[in-house]
Amino acid sequence: MKVSKILEVKGTTLFTMGPEESLASAVMVMSENDIGSIVVMSNGRLAGMLTFREVIRILARRQAENRVGPTPPVSSFRISEVMNPTPSVASPDMDVDQLRKLMVDSHERYLPVMDGNVLMGVVSFHDVAKAVLEMQSFENKMLKAYIRDWPQEDKAD
Repeated sequence: MKVSKILEVKGTTLFTMGPEESLASAVMVMSENDIGSIVVMSNGRLAGMLTFREVIRILARRQAENRVGPTPPVSSFRISEVMNPTPSVASPDMDVDQLRKLMVDSHERYLPVMDGNVLMGVVSFHDVAKAVLEMQSFENKMLKAYIRDWPQEDKAD
């Protein structure tokens, strides 16, 4: 199965923001839309990824800094200060096994799918798990149907 097929099943809804927008706005978009990532675009090009991992890291950093003295509020941060500026990228023609290996090796749960410089979508680890489960279920049904319809051998005397 190819990444393009996962995107077909998933749909094409994308959430993008610019790097100079506020982290608070990004968190609101993520929360309101129940999503774990936002693609950061600048001048029509991929600038980075913001995921809940980066949000948690900045909150943890702020908590540690609060112990030492006053720190700026989270609302003062820009996405560019928190995002992953060099996310791993999937291509539409990448096989799902290659995608899973890339996600596991890079420890990234959300990958932008790029066809050259064009953003095609985002695949999450959940999307991959769902696609693999559906693919295995289909194969299982086909194998059971094949076994059930197994031709009887003729007895030769």
